[in-house]
Amino acid sequence: MAVVRYLVADVDAAVAFYVGALDFELVEKWGPPFAMVRRGDLTLWLSGPGSSAGRPLPDGVRPAPGGWNRLVLETEDLAALMEKIARHGAPFRGGVVSGPGGKQALVDDPSGNPVELFEPRAE
Repeated sequence: MAVVRYLVADVDAAVAFYVGALDFELVEKWGPPFAMVRRGDLTLWLSGPGSSAGRPLPDGVRPAPGGWNRLVLETEDLAALMEKIARHGAPFRGGVVSGPGGKQALVDDPSGNPVELFEPRAE
């Protein structure tokens, strides 16, 4: 089992995205600052403003969502998953990219955290 923490600007919006668009299940929610969602062996911790992960560091830097590090979700049908996500209004970072191992696309969650959607190449 893997656990990943994403900083999010709005926990409710993040839960709606991961549950509604990416088929995660809600495991726990503690008020507005924190929720846990799960898909298979992956548990995603969604830490909003006011959570311990969002507190300023000793040098004053405040952790923020976004960046390029990402979790990868495999799918058997990239096009269908992208259509479903588009209905949720999530922005994609460009189109589909094909490589030797398969096809991928990047979508941002409501806080700007990227999620890679990956369809492996058929053998």
